[in-house]
Amino acid sequence: MNSIINIVTFPCTCLTQEGAALHPDFQGRIRAFKDCINGKNAVYDDSGHGTHVAGILAGDGRMSGGILTGMAPGAELIIVKMLDAKGEGSVEQISEAVDWLKRNWRKYGIRIVNISVGAKEGINLEKERQIIKGVEDLWDAGLVIVVSAGNYGPGKGTIAIPGTSRKVITVGAFSDGGKGFCCSGEGPTDACVVKPEILAPGYQIISCNHMFAQGKPYTIKSGTSMATPVVSGAAALLLSKYPDMSNLHLKLKLRQSSRKIMDGRMNGWGALRVCALLE
Repeated sequence: MNSIINIVTFPCTCLTQEGAALHPDFQGRIRAFKDCINGKNAVYDDSGHGTHVAGILAGDGRMSGGILTGMAPGAELIIVKMLDAKGEGSVEQISEAVDWLKRNWRKYGIRIVNISVGAKEGINLEKERQIIKGVEDLWDAGLVIVVSAGNYGPGKGTIAIPGTSRKVITVGAFSDGGKGFCCSGEGPTDACVVKPEILAPGYQIISCNHMFAQGKPYTIKSGTSMATPVVSGAAALLLSKYPDMSNLHLKLKLRQSSRKIMDGRMNGWGALRVCALLE
């Protein structure tokens, strides 16, 4: 995925997921790593999902000769691993990740938190509230929180937690046809909040492979997890241009610049338009 513009200074972005491999496309830009699963210090990815997400957001494409760059190549990354190799994690591990961010976001200058994970509604209500409160606390601190809508759709009321939060920016996926990706979660939420707010490409996305050392530098994945870093990367481009912009103003800019999609689905503001966002 080619970046739209070339801006030198990018805000620091945190990705909470299964980890990330030390792919050459991130060379020297993973500033910190927190492992809430196994407590390891060395950066790793035992799933592949996290590396792919990181590449969409910030890969510089050096292994492709600069062809397959991410949305914000050059962005610095903080990786917080809160899911295991199967993409599973407990509420306690998610809470640990959020608490770590609360303590450390100022230290690393984190402006954007990309959460390409989500739990299906129906978990313990108290635990659901705990997760949502955690991400909303980060939003209230001024961070831009971008969350995947989940792949439990189609159908109303299928947004994954914490994408159900009214504060965060929830991202759905669409295919090349410009319509909603068939599995992308849809609102409204139980609180009658329209979700997702915005759609981005999430089908058959080429990005970094954690098995790059085996001669496979890139791989293809689909889902709202892939659409979410597209929006996070667009947010990084916008904040690099306007570093003093608040998360509320950024959310408003996303709304104003999106393109409405009329396909009978719950698509919120519509599709991301990066050029319009940066005008």
